[in-house]
Amino acid sequence: MAQSTERLVDTNGVQLRVVEAGDRGAPVVILAHGFPELAYSWRHQIPALADAGYHVLAPDQRGYGGSSRPEAIEAYDIHQLTADLVGLLDDVGAERAVWVGHDWGAVVVWNAPLLHPDRVAGVAALSVPPLPRAQVPPTEAFRKTFGENFFYILYFQQPGVADAELNGDPARTIRRMIGGLRPPGDQGAALRMLAPGPEGFIDRLPEPDGLPDWISQDELDHYISEFTRTGFTGGLNWYRNFDRNWETTAELADVKIAVPSLFVAGTADPVLSFTRTDRASEVIAGPYREVLIDGAGHWLQQQRPDEVNAILLEFLEGVDW
Repeated sequence: MAQSTERLVDTNGVQLRVVEAGDRGAPVVILAHGFPELAYSWRHQIPALADAGYHVLAPDQRGYGGSSRPEAIEAYDIHQLTADLVGLLDDVGAERAVWVGHDWGAVVVWNAPLLHPDRVAGVAALSVPPLPRAQVPPTEAFRKTFGENFFYILYFQQPGVADAELNGDPARTIRRMIGGLRPPGDQGAALRMLAPGPEGFIDRLPEPDGLPDWISQDELDHYISEFTRTGFTGGLNWYRNFDRNWETTAELADVKIAVPSLFVAGTADPVLSFTRTDRASEVIAGPYREVLIDGAGHWLQQQRPDEVNAILLEFLEGVDW
């Protein structure tokens, strides 16, 4: 099994802690994590991809883990997030990479070929499908859709509010978000995130009566330790750029993704409860494949690593580097 190393990389005005595996000069695969995760969420993919001959770069993205956590909310917009990862390519002397992302990382990688087309050989996204540009600012669209109901993305918008809740007991936050959100309950959790009820977010998620079989206590403790140290504000600031991202990418409204692309999701992922998957043709002009993994939930690459690895490796084999 390929061995990985960790190092700090200066990129785009910040430092990212990067887990790296595989040979320099091999085709590069970037792995972009979601919320609330870390490069550690790709621990099952990093050795598998490196053993298959790829040079793997998995950062703690800005705001997370061992990476920089700028104070300004606008420091977390999509231009900065994608430029951070372009800087990783510059650091290893690579022209292009396949960008793989999960959850918020999927949003980053879907935007990468639009903002940096010369640096992207292909895109693979988990959980969040390719979505066309909204006609109005996203938070306005969310308010129109959900009305007076609770919607977690809107709850995350006001600085300090969700931060105080999630930072108040990081162990509880991680335990409920990662340990408690599991199939078949994932879809039920989605309904609780969209309906009237408790004012906060975490009380909407079940307290697990034990850990799911895909994560050990030591693995969960790794997340708890990191988020106890850093808090959740960095990750929440990504959500606070929804409207800014919409405003600053207006010139890309008619641009489509031309590189090969892949979307993978679990059928029990709550994201699919409020995100359409049938609009890819409005966004993608190049080859596109969609794969749904029956019974899998949101934390896909951790829950079903062997299936995800096989799907990714098949996709990578078809990319023209």
